Amino acid sequence: MAASARPMTPEERRVIVASSLGTVFEWYDFYLYGSLAGIIAQQFFSGLDPSSAFIFALLAFAAGFIVRPFGALVFGRLGDMIGRKYTFLVTILIMGMSTFIVGILPSYATVGLAAPVILVALRMLQGLALGGEYGGAATYVAEHSPPGRRGAYTAWIQTTATLGLFLSLVVILGVRSLVGEAAFADWGWRIPFLVSILLLGVSVFIRLSMNESPAFKQMKAEGKTSKAPLTESFGRWKNLRVVLLALFGLVAGQAVVWYTGQFYAPFFLTNVLRVDGSTANILTAVALLLGTPFFIVFGTLSDRIGRKPIILAGLLLATVSYFPLFKALTQAANPDLAAAQARNQIVVIAAAGDCSFQGNPVAREIDFYRSCDIAKRFLAQNAVSYSNQVSAAGGPARVRIGEQDIPAPVGRVVNHKFDDESFRAIAAFKKQVGEALKAAGYPTQADPAKVDHVTIVLILTLLVIYVTMVYAPIAAMLVELFPTRIRYTSMSLPYHVGNGWFGGLLPTISFAMVAQNGNMFHGLWYPVVIAAATLAIGLVFVPETRQVDIYSAD
Repeated sequence: MAASARPMTPEERRVIVASSLGTVFEWYDFYLYGSLAGIIAQQFFSGLDPSSAFIFALLAFAAGFIVRPFGALVFGRLGDMIGRKYTFLVTILIMGMSTFIVGILPSYATVGLAAPVILVALRMLQGLALGGEYGGAATYVAEHSPPGRRGAYTAWIQTTATLGLFLSLVVILGVRSLVGEAAFADWGWRIPFLVSILLLGVSVFIRLSMNESPAFKQMKAEGKTSKAPLTESFGRWKNLRVVLLALFGLVAGQAVVWYTGQFYAPFFLTNVLRVDGSTANILTAVALLLGTPFFIVFGTLSDRIGRKPIILAGLLLATVSYFPLFKALTQAANPDLAAAQARNQIVVIAAAGDCSFQGNPVAREIDFYRSCDIAKRFLAQNAVSYSNQVSAAGGPARVRIGEQDIPAPVGRVVNHKFDDESFRAIAAFKKQVGEALKAAGYPTQADPAKVDHVTIVLILTLLVIYVTMVYAPIAAMLVELFPTRIRYTSMSLPYHVGNGWFGGLLPTISFAMVAQNGNMFHGLWYPVVIAAATLAIGLVFVPETRQVDIYSAD
């Protein structure tokens, strides 16, 4: 029977379950922090003002993404030298223990500065471990897969990030409903982190029972293992060229589509469209359930028609449809906001040079003391789109809402805070703008009675399907691009640079773009441009790989 037609053997099924289940647990651990960033800011950065605390909590989360490529180098090298099995057994131990320790870590109120320092160190350990995990799991499954089935088999690994996100949402919602919001914010948030020790035990038990991959065992028996995988991967132009093509012709675009569909869209729903968090989480969970099976659909399809056409089609669809889809999402989630923006034109009129960069991730409230800064910051915090106009006359900035011009005050900072007069002036300005926005029909929250749940789920599901198109075939394609002797190292680095930097920093970059420009949809230009550039490079330079012999060591 042909390999592409025969059923999956019990051994192959066990390999996929073991690799996928462990990776689901790792992603669950990683997403807990992102989902609970607001509470973690209160627990570990309480020595800062609330805005700065939340920003530093997000930066600590970003630290996990930033170090992922270094984890790819460290564990990729080990995986190519000593084997796939033991390397990604180590990664799950590091990831699981780091997450469990977050659950018992004393807060800032208890141990002071040591709390955030340890927290950031744990986040970096998690990022390093995740940097070694994916390459190991994908390589391990692909090297156990029969020819003609690699896309279908590795697609199960691709479901793990989505399933990990879904599991983290379910656990958080469950604990919140059991203990209540007050108790959850106080101590209940620790429970999802502590539960991870049980998941870790199951993962380690399963992985200890696994055998080394046949491709690595064959290569080791022939004495062809690499003595210097880093040098071979990145010090020789023949392979470095493929690494760069993998990054810029495949993974960068895949990453921004993935993070737009599964991170930025829920963020947009809650922080911009002001849908309440519980409703947004439930709608997101439903969309994930509906969309996740398409990982297997597109992974299997890639074995028949190729990896490249499916990935490039996903990039093309994302490029041409993100703007209309997010505008439709706005209409479905908060029609009052959509109507207010269509009726009114809001303009910030300021002298040249009076406005700071609103997207500065480490800026504090008092750093935005200019009148233009105060005006833009208030509008951005209230998810109000606006345009910018340079004032030739100079003077303080003004916010124009319809026919009404509201001058913004200038803040004076004394002893690292606004003085009393500035504080009162800023409060009066915010009240006046808030009343003008209310009169113009701008809602403070999405009206639950007007939220179109069905349309939102359909849009979110479509965004997840884009994710499955670009992500389902990527593991098989990366495995097939590189020879066995340096596969773990070579594929891990472009994957984690793409997903850790291009993708992981997408929410921060897109938010900065919106805050600076004023238009609530402006942040979409980041994934659209990256996806379009990747589409062009991939179309011209990246070869199809589904017929490649992955058992070749060279």
